Amino acid sequence: MPVTSFRVNVNGQERAIEADDQAPLLDLLRNACNLKGTRFGCGTGECGACHVLVDGASVPACDTPAWAVRGKSVVTVEGLSEGGTPSRLQQALLDEQAGQCGYCLSGILASATALLACTPQPTEAQVREALDRHLCRCGAHNRIVRAVLRASAQEVAR
Repeated sequence: MPVTSFRVNVNGQERAIEADDQAPLLDLLRNACNLKGTRFGCGTGECGACHVLVDGASVPACDTPAWAVRGKSVVTVEGLSEGGTPSRLQQALLDEQAGQCGYCLSGILASATALLACTPQPTEAQVREALDRHLCRCGAHNRIVRAVLRASAQEVAR
């Protein structure tokens, strides 16, 4: 497979990448960028564990080809913190004890971040709809939804 060079902004840092254009974005992030927070789940874009933000939209990194992010901004779970401290959403997940094993949370954080960026005060139904594609085998969905609503309420209070 042909290897090409291209530029991509990952977590606010411009990077020159050499990769097979058809390689999944997940491989690029985990191997070329050494960012291990994005998880491999199903490999078919069905479970949500690998979601990252590409130009602000939550997308599955396991079936997004590397060529699709040329010149774009990619944010992984590592890029969500604010100056090394957890983001408001990350802190809300901690406060609600929403993570069991945590395998699904990096993808959930990406989708919830995208939701809050476009809908700062979502309803519970909107949160559930935004996270519908994410599988949590531990069954922490209700706590995760509460955490997203908590983060939204904290933004309003600011």
